[in-house]
This record gives sequence, C-alpha cells and structure tokens, in this order.
Amino acid sequence: MLESDNLTEIGEKVSSEKVEQLRQSTLAATRAFAEVSLLKSEFIPGESTVPVSGKVLDPDDIVALVESSLDGWLTAGRFTAEFERELAAYVGARSSLFVNSGSSANLVALSGLTSHKLGAKALKPGDEVLTVAMGFPTTVNPIFQNGLKPVVVDVELGTYDAKAEMLREAIGPKTRAIMMAHTLGNPFDLDTVQSLCKEHDLWLVEDSCDALGATYRGQRTGSFGDTATVSFYPAHHITTGEGGAVFVKSPLVKKQVESFRDWGRDCYCETGHDDTCAKRFGWKLGDLPEGYDHKYTYSHIGYNLKATDMQAALGLTQLKKLDRFIAARNANFEYLYSRLDGTEGLILPKATEHSVPSWFGFPITLDPSHPVNREELLRFLDSRKIGTRLMFAGNILKQPAYKNVEFRVVGDLTNTDIVMTRTFWVGVYPGLTEPMLDYVVDSILEFVGR
Repeated sequence: MLESDNLTEIGEKVSSEKVEQLRQSTLAATRAFAEVSLLKSEFIPGESTVPVSGKVLDPDDIVALVESSLDGWLTAGRFTAEFERELAAYVGARSSLFVNSGSSANLVALSGLTSHKLGAKALKPGDEVLTVAMGFPTTVNPIFQNGLKPVVVDVELGTYDAKAEMLREAIGPKTRAIMMAHTLGNPFDLDTVQSLCKEHDLWLVEDSCDALGATYRGQRTGSFGDTATVSFYPAHHITTGEGGAVFVKSPLVKKQVESFRDWGRDCYCETGHDDTCAKRFGWKLGDLPEGYDHKYTYSHIGYNLKATDMQAALGLTQLKKLDRFIAARNANFEYLYSRLDGTEGLILPKATEHSVPSWFGFPITLDPSHPVNREELLRFLDSRKIGTRLMFAGNILKQPAYKNVEFRVVGDLTNTDIVMTRTFWVGVYPGLTEPMLDYVVDSILEFVGR
C-alpha cells in the first residue's frame, strides 16, 4: 500500500472517531438542556392552567429527537422500522404501518379495503359502513371519501358506545363493514361487533386512536380489527408530535394499506431500497409497457401519508413509558370519579362490560332534568383556566360540513342529541397533579351546587 493510501485511511479513521465524539457531546448537551427546560413550575389555582390534555416529555425524548436528526436521514428509516415492530408487538397485532396522523391512519385503514386486489371482498362505491353519529369527523370521513355510505346509530349514555340492538337492526343487504371508535379510551362492545362481523362477513375497522393500551377480555384494542388505528397527536397516550399508525392482520391487506399510504404505488420496497422483488424491470401491469419500472407503477389512487424517522425515534422512547402513562391516566380517572360520585345532576362515565379502559378523558353528561346550563358551566371553568372539550362532533349529522351528504339513520338519535347539548369532558392525562384535579372538581361542584 502506498504511503498516501495509509494517510487517507488514518484520516478517515480519525474523522469517524471525531464525528462520533461530536455526536456524543451533542447528545450529552441536549440531555443537560432538557433536564432544565422540562422542569415544571408550581401549580397556583386560578393562575396556572389545567390543560385538558398534553404531551409528557422527558430528557430521553428530546435526546431521541436530536439523535435521529443527526443521522440526516429524515424520512422513514431505522427508527421507523423498529417503532413499527415494537408497536405491533405491544398491541398484539401482526404488523403496523407508521403514518403522519391518526386521521390519515383512518383514511388508509379503510381505503386499503377498497383495493381491487382483494377480489370480491373489496369494498365498492355504495356499500354501507356501520358507525355512530356521535363520533370524531375523521372516523366518518373516510367512508365518504371512498364513495361508501355511512349508517349511523345512537349511543348509550355513560359508556358512549353504540347501542347493540341498533347495530343488529342496522345490518342491511348492502352492509359490508363496521368502523367505530373506542370512545375516550373505553372499548366498544366487541362481543356484539365481532359476532355481527362473523355472521354477516363484514370487515372491521377499529378506531383505537383514543384507546392505546385498553383491553377487552384481556386483549388489547387495535388487535381485533381487520385494520385498526391509533393516533400519536400530543393529546394522546403517547406522542410523536403529528403521527399515527395502522394495525393489520392480513399480509395481503397490509400491502394495500401500504400502497395507499405510499402514493398508491405497487412497489413495496422500503425507503432507500430497490428491487426487493428481484424483478424491478420485469413486471407487466395495466396498460404499461412490459418492463416499466415497478417503483413508478401505481395500482391505487393513493396519497403520501408517511411520517419521519425523527417522529419514530420519539415514538420509541414514548412507548417505553406507555404503561406508566396509562396507569397515571386511570388513577386520575378514578380520583375524579371518587370525588364526583353521587353528585346530583351528573351522569358519570362507566367502563364497557368486559373491558379495562385506557382513559383518554373523563366525560360528564349533565342530566337533562337538571337545570345546569352546559355553556355557562364551561365558561365558568374556562374563567378559572380549566380546560374542557366537547364530545367531538356531537351529532355529526348537524355539523355544517355534512349538511348535504347522505346518511342512513337507524332508530332515533336521542342520546346523541343529549351528548351534543349536555356532555363535556375534562382531562386525566399524566401531567395533571392531585391539586389540579381537586381544583377541577371543586370548581364543578361549586357551579353545580348553585
């Protein structure tokens, strides 16, 4: 070897060592910064806010974000692959696909079931999908966006789950799927839903965006549906900033969901990889010429709904804390319940039978026979810097966006309308402390007691 070659090799080695030293010093400085910047200030009733939800970060999370950014890869990479594996293992699903939001997850989870590659099982325009009128818009929107028709039923107060007898009554000759959410982390009646799906050969799309870690008969939500979804928006159980995931049972369905997420392309190569099928220029699909590059062949009218590796890196550190987060949420829920139990005029939440919820919030319905005005109560709580939220869209049929679209309504929507006018929820997320919860309860009791 020439002397110049030796010098080049030494230079490359020194350079690599120097880069690693700089990387580690950067991460150490990041950790030191996070340990200071994430310190919480003292809660002062009436002056400090009591958020209804929020992210809970520690130094590991901030370090993970910086570490992934130092890779310079940015789009899906090593952190994404690991996050998808660990997330699927936690839920008990066969596989998961990371996307840029829970709403995107809902979109591709249903869109994947419309693929012509599923043959006679594929959902087609005009097919009906059962859901509830009291839902979040992006649980219902994918039904419209795929040319399908939503069939809505009423809910029970307390559980906010679909009425089982109405679901049974709603089954018709065009019914092909059920797509519902586990409301505020409380699992829906999976005994009834699974029985209907089996009896009538229906797809099940399980919106678990608010319920990560909840169980039904000991099995985690997200593992029941043909497809299922979760959200990682900062309000949720863990966060990646923006972000979500789709869980899939069937490898065939997974490929279609992945295609809709990735521009609609037929190619299934990982980002940064080519020719996984070993016949990149050997396909004949559609009316394209034989040998047309498989990476630029599209089987679906899809989207680009991928997330970044930085988000996945954050998801990995958050996932390690998930059980602790859930325990804190459920403890906060129980504390609120113990203090509000027996209060006249309040309908408190209850878990669905056979379930252990992973509570996203604490819903309260003001008894219609009680004189308390919800809007006045919420203004009062807001004046005390206590965060509240309504139960999503209330009755979605009455939202302006849906004024001229067609639903099939089964039965009446009496309870849905009660939820629209009399229900709200307060937070249980892990960042809340007992003094904060006491302040929330004392404020509610003061107003209701008037």
